[in-house]
Amino acid sequence: MVLDAGVEFVAKFCADLVTHSPIDDRERESIKVFRELAPLLSAPFDEHSDTTHVTGSAIVVGAPGVVLHLHKRLNMWLQPGGHIDAGESVDQAALREAREETGLQLQHFLSLPKFIHLDVHPGPRGHTHLDIRYLLVADNETFAPAEGESKEVKWFSFDEALQVSEDGARGAIRVARQIVNR
Repeated sequence: MVLDAGVEFVAKFCADLVTHSPIDDRERESIKVFRELAPLLSAPFDEHSDTTHVTGSAIVVGAPGVVLHLHKRLNMWLQPGGHIDAGESVDQAALREAREETGLQLQHFLSLPKFIHLDVHPGPRGHTHLDIRYLLVADNETFAPAEGESKEVKWFSFDEALQVSEDGARGAIRVARQIVNR
């Protein structure tokens, strides 16, 4: 029997979460919910398999600060991210989505995927997103979002990003600031 790649990832990720230090109560609760729900999913990366699924997003940093985009449907400043395509890993999805939504040349922090934050939140159509967040670095500063993506993409200082972003993004932004200011 061949296991879904997402099932294997979830098992390892749940074990790794034991050593992750949550930044706040929201992330602490998200970790608890992830560890309860994710192992029950037969295809955790497939948004059509279940109303609960794993997503990947990124906090993008660069010389000007941190990038957020104004989500087209939600009308909120969020980090880039979204669903995982067939054959992708979570960190690959976060990188692809961030490139599509910003048009920036991006790479993982120190060239290695760095998980920094977890947030469980409602998605569209009654879905629940188990969002795993990575830290990405921009090699340039000029936005060129892909066709169909929000054109409202902006650099913010960390303090500005914390003011305009929604609650679920703030913890990830705080973690990113701690990492890049070391």
